Amino acid sequence: MKIVIALALVLILLALAAAGLFMLRRGPDGAAAPKGRMTRALAIRVGVSVAIFLFVLLAHALGWIEPTGIPAGR
Repeated sequence: MKIVIALALVLILLALAAAGLFMLRRGPDGAAAPKGRMTRALAIRVGVSVAIFLFVLLAHALGWIEPTGIPAGR
């Protein structure tokens, strides 16, 4: 469970770094490069973020994980 979440977070960071790299790159003639690859990288980042959120909700509903932490009222 923890490995899946950690890998998803690494994938999110890699997609964000790739989008930043694509944003800073210039085309061969010095003009701004097409935004298609940057948009795709950001879409992957958003998709993985939504998937990990839904995975955590599903894991909680199936009883794979339980909430812990500071008790309410402190």
